[in-house]
Amino acid sequence: MDYLDFEQPIADIATEIESFQKNSSGAAGADEYLRNLNKELIERTKSVYENLTPWQTVQIARHKDRPHTVDYLSLIFDEFIELHGDKLFGDDPAIRVGFARLDNTKVMVLGHQKGRTFKDRQKTHFGCAHPEGYRKAMAKMRLAAKYGLPVICLIDTPGAYPGIGAEERGQAQVIAENMYEMSRLKTPIICCVIGEGGSGGALGIGVGDRVAVLQNAYYSVISPEGCAGILWKGAQHAEKAANALKFTSKDLLKMGVVDDVIKEPLGGAHRDHHSMAATLRSYFKKTLKSLSESTIDELVDNRYQRFRKIGVFTESGNETVAGNSN
Repeated sequence: MDYLDFEQPIADIATEIESFQKNSSGAAGADEYLRNLNKELIERTKSVYENLTPWQTVQIARHKDRPHTVDYLSLIFDEFIELHGDKLFGDDPAIRVGFARLDNTKVMVLGHQKGRTFKDRQKTHFGCAHPEGYRKAMAKMRLAAKYGLPVICLIDTPGAYPGIGAEERGQAQVIAENMYEMSRLKTPIICCVIGEGGSGGALGIGVGDRVAVLQNAYYSVISPEGCAGILWKGAQHAEKAANALKFTSKDLLKMGVVDDVIKEPLGGAHRDHHSMAATLRSYFKKTLKSLSESTIDELVDNRYQRFRKIGVFTESGNETVAGNSN
C-alpha cells in the first residue's frame, strides 16, 4: 500500500502490524497485542485525517489509487452503455458518458476519466477534456432530458485542456454554453466532485440541482499550482496557494458552493473503493427521490436561483450585499 508523506505515522504502525503477523503468530499474548496495534492504527488514522491541511487534501484527491469515474461506473451502476462522439469533431476519452441503471432507475451518467496507466493518462490528457468532450456531454444530457432521464455527473479534473487545438475549437465558449444549457435543462441533475474539481473544466459539467463533494476532494476556481504561478510566480508556492483558496469540503459547504459533503471511508476513498461506492450509491438514490418530489419547472427555477446566490457577501460597516444596491 502506498502512503503519502504525511501518512508516515500510519505507515509505521501498519508496518509493525504486518511484521508482527509474520513473525509472532501463535505466541502468548499475540492476539491481545495485535488487537491493541489495530486499535492504535485506527486512532492514528483518525487523528491524521481529522487534521488535514488543504495541501494534504489535494494530495489525497490526486492519489493514484483513488477511484475514478470508470470505477464508479462498474461499482454503482448497472448496464452502462457508453455513447461516443460530439458529431462535430471527434470522441474525447477524457469524458465518459452513457445510459445506465441505478437499481430500477434509468439515468444518464457522465464524468471525467484520468486513466490508471501512463498510456491511459496520456490518452485522456490526465482528465483534461477538450471541447469535443464537453460537446459530447451536453449532447447526451439533452438526449437524457428528451427521454426524461436524470443526469448524474462525476467531476474529477485538474482543469480543461489548455492546448492550442482546444482553444482553436472553442474551449471557453463550449464550457460557457454547457453551463448555460445545464442551468435550464429540464431533467434532474446531480453533480459530485469525486477527486479534483479544477476551474472551468469542472464547471463544464458542474451545474446541477444538487452539487456534492467527497470529504477529501477539492473544488476550486484554479489549481494550487496555477494560482501559485500567477500570484507568487512559481509552482513551488502551491501549498501557500492551497491555504488561501478555501477549496476544501468544509470551506465549500460553509460558503454554500456545495449542498452536501459525502463522508469517505477511514483513510480516504482510495483505501476502500467498494465502501465509497456504496455510500455514493445511497446518496444518489436518496437525492433522486428527493428531487422527484418537485416539478421540472420548480427544479429549473431553484437550480438557477441556487447558482445566482453563490458569491453573495456583506461588506463590513454599511451592510451592502453584493449584487444589491439597496
